[in-house]
Amino acid sequence: MIFIDSIRYFFERRGFDVSTRLADKMGIRVTNVRLFFIYISFVTVGLSFGVYLTLAFLLKLKDMMYTKRTSVFDL
Repeated sequence: MIFIDSIRYFFERRGFDVSTRLADKMGIRVTNVRLFFIYISFVTVGLSFGVYLTLAFLLKLKDMMYTKRTSVFDL
């Protein structure tokens, strides 16, 4: 259990260190940098889901428009 805690502590320490260094270099608060990364992750997930829904709609629309009819009486 101590080994797992030490690994978790190592990654938490190094992960927060990245945002701290970036904030120090840019001259802004660390919380603003962390919030920016959180907001960007939500935006990218939302955009990809929106693209997925748009493509699914277009494929369904294509299938509805170009149905292959075997005879004239299939209308």
